[in-house]
Amino acid sequence: MTRGMLIANLMIAIGAAMPAQAAEWKPAKRVEVVVPNAPGGGNDRLIRLVLKIAQEQKLIEPVVNVLHKPGAGVVMGLTYLNQFAGDGHHVAIISSTFLGDYASGRSSISPSDITPIAQLFTEYVAFAVKPDSTLKSGKDVLARLKADVASLSASLSGGPGNHNHIALSMVARAVGSDAKKLKIVVYSSGADALTAALGGHVDMVVAPAASVLPHVQAGRLRFIALAAPKRLEGAFASVPVWKELGANAVTSNWRAIVGPRGLPVPQAEYWENVLARVAESDEWKKMLERDGVTNEFLRSARMREELKSDYEELKAVMTELGLVK
Repeated sequence: MTRGMLIANLMIAIGAAMPAQAAEWKPAKRVEVVVPNAPGGGNDRLIRLVLKIAQEQKLIEPVVNVLHKPGAGVVMGLTYLNQFAGDGHHVAIISSTFLGDYASGRSSISPSDITPIAQLFTEYVAFAVKPDSTLKSGKDVLARLKADVASLSASLSGGPGNHNHIALSMVARAVGSDAKKLKIVVYSSGADALTAALGGHVDMVVAPAASVLPHVQAGRLRFIALAAPKRLEGAFASVPVWKELGANAVTSNWRAIVGPRGLPVPQAEYWENVLARVAESDEWKKMLERDGVTNEFLRSARMREELKSDYEELKAVMTELGLVK
């Protein structure tokens, strides 16, 4: 046997000995995407756009089912997801509510219990009221909270410690009020929280700006302020930020796709690459501009780092606000 033949045979033997999971992976059966919220909310709206773009561009071949698993923040959904540990046929969409639930003690599911795949973008939180509300401006909201923090009711989705709750708590703290005395009504989805405000069941809704915008444009709600560091552009250009009004309240929400714990690298990379292609599409870019969200796509490794730092920052803020048990 020549030296060349010996090397060739050796390479074949090494290739045969490599783990099967090291090969390129793609779904071989029906895919299930878990939404840990009720239908109609921001995560539901977003994942359907992701799947629409991915399927139109033939980035995903198998049939995809969207399964809603609301309950206990994101606990029900992620508990279900982890029944399929290591299986890339099951993924979920989450928001920063995930970290708030863990930091507050409402959930035992930590960042190490899921596999980060990609962060899609970040968005800022909006405060809105009905057009005929006596709350005409952010100054009115601050005055009400200062006079009697429990006199103003607000709806939000997710649960104590999430981005919506943090934003409202920061505004209350800015006027010297006790955030623990806020009168909040928590819903399982952003759609339900908005419905409560539309129906006049609460004074105000606190939700991601993109979720509120269609109702404002239809004349059903009116923006009060945004928890952004500076004014946004486009449809939000006329909306003041809390910092302009003397309240240092800046907080954002991110949305991301994750897999169950123990997802092998090739399976995570498959989804990461699909999502990167989606994020490069014209339709996705139009959505980012229309909804006034920040184009901050992060791949798996970077998202893992951000989860750790975000959790540490969030827990510090929540502890200061008295939201950690």
